[in-house]
Amino acid sequence: MNKKNTESGSGNSYTLIDNKTNKKYELPTQDGTDGPSVIDIRKIYAETGCFTFDPGFTSTASCDSKITYIDGEAGILRYRGYPIQELAEKSDYLEVCYLLLHGELPNATEKDEFVHNITYHTMLDERILFFFRGFPRAAHPMAVICGTVGALSAFYHDNLDIYDPRQRMIASHRLIAKLPTIAAMAYKYSLGQPFIYPRNELSYCANFLRMMFAVPCEDYKSNPVLARALDKIFILHADHEQNASTSTVRLAGSTGANPFACVSAGIASLWGPAHGGANEAVLNMLHEIGSKDRVPEFVKRAKDKNDPFRLMGFGHRVYKNYDPRAAVLRSSAHEVLEDLGVKNEPLLELAIELERIALEDDYFVEKKLFPNVDFYSGIILKALGIPTSMFTVMFALGRTVGWIAQWNEMIADPEQKIGRPRQLYSGATERAFVPIEKR
Repeated sequence: MNKKNTESGSGNSYTLIDNKTNKKYELPTQDGTDGPSVIDIRKIYAETGCFTFDPGFTSTASCDSKITYIDGEAGILRYRGYPIQELAEKSDYLEVCYLLLHGELPNATEKDEFVHNITYHTMLDERILFFFRGFPRAAHPMAVICGTVGALSAFYHDNLDIYDPRQRMIASHRLIAKLPTIAAMAYKYSLGQPFIYPRNELSYCANFLRMMFAVPCEDYKSNPVLARALDKIFILHADHEQNASTSTVRLAGSTGANPFACVSAGIASLWGPAHGGANEAVLNMLHEIGSKDRVPEFVKRAKDKNDPFRLMGFGHRVYKNYDPRAAVLRSSAHEVLEDLGVKNEPLLELAIELERIALEDDYFVEKKLFPNVDFYSGIILKALGIPTSMFTVMFALGRTVGWIAQWNEMIADPEQKIGRPRQLYSGATERAFVPIEKR
């Protein structure tokens, strides 16, 4: 079939022409408030007898959403219309959580109430602590939190009516509040150390760092610089439109599954190295390069198609410009290392040199391989004392609110349907069964 753009009333439409019959099919378009328009193909199968073919859904809009806007060509990321740079510098994570969930920034009273609700949901049902003992000590933290989050529906089944907005919000608060507690306990369990309970007087990130690193025999002093750096990482990871894990949450949610099960599915999807493990890969790459003097050698290798080495943390599936989140974390990395008294940090020097080359070298500029958010987040997390096995967990903590906001939006959408992608079948056609003695 051929297609051409035509005018149809006040909006555009596309005409598909069947090359065999010359029959024409009008496909309307829909305009968003920003970004490209979409061709509405919901009736294409009924009218033409054909499906569309789009592996990875890279050219398919799966939903109508008001939460996050990305322009990869221009390097733009906005939550509910607010540029990510402004939110990272002027806001805090829980305020951003409120924005994603409710659509507007809270006033002082609304924020105080929201922070109170999250803070007083950070405790876990005491029986969940025994749940951890079923895992091997060497279990990957993502395996532990994936299983534990899914199990929350068994412990907090009192508010699982997904069609009741109040119950959905209670479940949302519980997930945002309890994920840090679960993550910290997974880490403590792997070390054989006692669990550290949350403290209500601490901020969200300060509380998490205390649960991660405090021990009962010593007083733990919260460092506001480190807490703020982690807060920025959470803000920058809070949502990113219809990525693999968010699409997984929406697909699971379209069946009517409870939010704990949906977020557990999102965590499993995020666990994949192509999605949530990139910042760990960046750190491993920097260690492999070893010193600033060897940067040209590895850049040359990265340009060689026959060399398996790849520069991790450069380029992005969506961004074809400088990732706006990377600029925020670059300055944050300097602040953290300066506060900790880390002078001449080799990894940061490596990162800066790689960034300089990526922004100046014709090869990287032509291919638009700019530094992304993973480029600096691994360095910051390492400076905070977060082990590499927990890096993807940090991603999951920040992204939980995005998953929940997207899930809430989907459930409230009157046009929401169970997800059911179609396929281009390329297997065997019908054939007769052959008895085993004749095969």
